[in-house]
Amino acid sequence: MAGRNADNGPGNSGTSTDLPKRPDRFVPAKVPGLPDVEDEDAETKSTTFSHYRSTLSRFRTGLSEHRTDLSEFRTDLSTHRTELSDHRTEMSMRRTGMSFQRTRMSADRTLMSEIRTALSLISFGFTIYQVFKKLVEAGMIHQTHTPRTFGLSLIVLGVVLLIGGIIRQLQFATELRGTRQQMTEEGLIHAESRFPVSLTLIVAIALTVVGLSAAVGILLDFMARS
Repeated sequence: MAGRNADNGPGNSGTSTDLPKRPDRFVPAKVPGLPDVEDEDAETKSTTFSHYRSTLSRFRTGLSEHRTDLSEFRTDLSTHRTELSDHRTEMSMRRTGMSFQRTRMSADRTLMSEIRTALSLISFGFTIYQVFKKLVEAGMIHQTHTPRTFGLSLIVLGVVLLIGGIIRQLQFATELRGTRQQMTEEGLIHAESRFPVSLTLIVAIALTVVGLSAAVGILLDFMARS
């Protein structure tokens, strides 16, 4: 038929870009008029009408074949739309899977911002304590507890910020993994890529240990001088 493509065998599968071929425009012939057989005998009339019925039958057959071509063309279009829908579904699943990775990296960037702020607090607090300690040792200023208290407060604030960021990161990562696993089991995403270990989280934990060590060192130094 004019509206059918070549059959796609196992090694010739159609793609979404193989548009179905539209059937040629059908221009039906003019319906023949009734023959004039008034002056003919009965046998001639029967033969004439028999030929006329055959002509009408061929005309109907042509129309039927064209309708069949149009029906097959609509079927091909439907199949084509189904293939496009499958491709869109696949792309949507992959975009959703990638969005989980983007969300995880966004959480890492948030933790990195908290690390930068905490590092500034810890380093600034420790620097204040050390500067005033050296000034007291050099006899340039009198002994005072204010620099120690202020510096220690900054260090503690930095450590608290890090601990809060680590807890938030762990909770968020756990919920994200659970949601991803659930969507994978429901067949909504492929989840072919894995979640790597967060180096940002490891750095945050290490910096927390450093901050706690600095705070403990300041307290021990103060106790030794008292």
